[in-house]
Amino acid sequence: MKIAFVGKGGSGKTTLSSLFVRHLAATAQPVVAVDADINQHLGPALGLDEAEAAALPALGEHLPLIKDYLRGSNPRIASADTMIKTTPPGAGSRLLRVRENNPVYDACARSVELDGGAARLMVTGPFTDADLGVSCYHSKTGAVELCLNHLVDGRDEFVVVDMTAGSDSFASGMFTRFDITFLVAEPTRKGVSVYRQYKEYARDFGVVLKVVGNKVQGQDDLDFLRAEVGDDLLVTVGHSDWVRAMEKGRPPRFELLEDVNRRALRMLEIAADATYELRDWERYTQQMVHFHLKNARSWGNERTGADLAAQVDPGFVLDESVTAPV
Repeated sequence: MKIAFVGKGGSGKTTLSSLFVRHLAATAQPVVAVDADINQHLGPALGLDEAEAAALPALGEHLPLIKDYLRGSNPRIASADTMIKTTPPGAGSRLLRVRENNPVYDACARSVELDGGAARLMVTGPFTDADLGVSCYHSKTGAVELCLNHLVDGRDEFVVVDMTAGSDSFASGMFTRFDITFLVAEPTRKGVSVYRQYKEYARDFGVVLKVVGNKVQGQDDLDFLRAEVGDDLLVTVGHSDWVRAMEKGRPPRFELLEDVNRRALRMLEIAADATYELRDWERYTQQMVHFHLKNARSWGNERTGADLAAQVDPGFVLDESVTAPV
C-alpha cells in the first residue's frame, strides 16, 4: 500500500509518519520509507544521528541511474535524457517492487534497524546553498514521483512517504500516487486550512483522504476537529512522553509507546489495508498519463526537445500482474 503523510509545517507529519514506519517494522511487514520533504527530518525521526542522516544517498543525485534503469527496453523512450518526473511506464519498462533488490535500491536506499525490525529509507536530499537561485525544489522531489510511477506494491507491502509541507504536491500529479493520504492537522484554523486545500484539489481524482488530529489536548480540541473535517477525522493523537524522548534523541524501546498511541497507529494500518479492495489500476494509470501530458505541454517538450506524448503506451496498464524485463 502506498501511503502519504501530509500537513502544514510543524503539524507533526514527520513524527507521525516515523511512528507508523516503526509500527509496521515492529510487526515485520516490508516497508519502504521515503522522505520527500526537502527539510529531511525523517531519518533523525527514525533514530539516525546527524552524521548518519547526512550520509544518506540523495535520490536527486542519482536521477540519471534511476532513469536509465526504469527506462529498460521501452521503445517509446528514445533515451533516458528525455524522461521527466511524470514519464509513465510502458511495455519494456523496468518496475520497482517493495521486496526486491535492484540497482535503484542499491544506490539510493539504506536499511534502518528499528527495534528488531527494519525499513528501507530513501531521501530526496536537502535543498543546498548550491541550489539557491538556480534550482526549484520540485526537481528534488521529481525522482520520488518517477519511482512511484514505476512502483508496483501488493497487499501487506507498504511504501510510506513523508511529503512536502502544505499543498505543494499539487504542483504535479504526485498526490494521486497513493492508496490513502493521512493529513496531519492540529486543532487550529491554520491546522485545518491544508485539509481544505487537499479536499478541494483532490475532489476529482478519487484520493482517499483521512485526517489524523495531532496535539489534541481535550474534548474542545476534538469537537473543533470534528466540526471542521467531519467524517474525514480518523483518529487523534495527544501528548506522548515517548515522542518527547525520541525528539531528544533518546527513544525508548518502541514497545513502550503509550497504548493509546499504539492503538492509533493500528487504526492507520487498518484504514490503509481497507483501501486495497478499492484499487483501480486503470484509473491510476490514466491519472499518470493525464499529468504527464500536462507537464509535457507546459514545459517538458520544450526542455527535452522531444514530443513526450509519444512516451505514452496506450495499451499499458500498471498493475500487480505486470512482468518487467530483467
